[in-house]
Amino acid sequence: MRRREFIALLGGTAAWPLSARAQQPDRIRRVGVLMGLAEDDPDSKPRLGAFRQGLEKLGWSEGRNIHLDVRFALPANEQQARMLAKELLALSPDVVVAQSTALTAAFRREGRNVPIVFIAVGDPIGAGFIASLARPGSNLTGLTLYDGSVTGKWLEMLKEIDPRVTRAAFIINPKTSSFPLVAREIETMGQSLAIELTLSTIENADDIGRVMESFVSLPNGGLVFPPNATTTANRDLIVALAARYRLPAVYAWREFVTAGGLLSYGTSFVELFRQTAPYVDRILRGSSPADLPVQAPTRYETVLNLKTAKALGLTVPAGLLAAVDEVIE
Repeated sequence: MRRREFIALLGGTAAWPLSARAQQPDRIRRVGVLMGLAEDDPDSKPRLGAFRQGLEKLGWSEGRNIHLDVRFALPANEQQARMLAKELLALSPDVVVAQSTALTAAFRREGRNVPIVFIAVGDPIGAGFIASLARPGSNLTGLTLYDGSVTGKWLEMLKEIDPRVTRAAFIINPKTSSFPLVAREIETMGQSLAIELTLSTIENADDIGRVMESFVSLPNGGLVFPPNATTTANRDLIVALAARYRLPAVYAWREFVTAGGLLSYGTSFVELFRQTAPYVDRILRGSSPADLPVQAPTRYETVLNLKTAKALGLTVPAGLLAAVDEVIE
């Protein structure tokens, strides 16, 4: 199936005429949503807002024909994730939405029959969630976190913002589902950019401190932080150490840059949540998750902290600055 055809299918413009859209079910449908961040995180509101707006465009209105049960859990806290997944499933939802691999796994362990729409899963096949992207073949479907080409983009941006970089460490927890994808990608990179690559594995805060301290012992080093729960949970520590050791770093999440990190390139979570609404719509109207192809993100965003760049003595190239979606000063 071609990508444009699939987007049209999910959007409903091809498969659901206006007359069918206007016919709403008699009962209120229940949707459980497990967010992968703290409830007081400022990013939670725009993400949920995009999801609600997407549902409203498809004919679903809270209080009239749909009800959202929303819970918040940090992906690194497995016990909390399982508890909240069980709590949401006890409410007998028609479909549940899970942000991240860990939260999706929590739902999968607790309930095999309820349709699950996942958001931002790095490798859903490797995680054992689905049989294939085109035909998931289970009660799960949704949106991946990124495709393999993003790994090379992180490295290119690191070299672009600091041409002096000749060594780069990818810092990631080997237990994260996207680890094999990252490991495969970096095997084929580096030579074209004249950069020596290192895959540095970590599992906790002590590992992060040890890896970053050892990497600064030689000159012209830079860091890349692919998405994983361990680095996200230690965001402030990572940003502080990068500043202390004066290491340029590229991150997968804008939250690192708003906390003082240098540069990020990654999925727009607001758009991911907006893209999730058509999946929920299709399932509520009778489609099986097994037949709904998994989709990659359609939009990535670049965020730059200009104050951090100046503190590191970096001059941001005009081309990179022009491509930035958000500048933090």
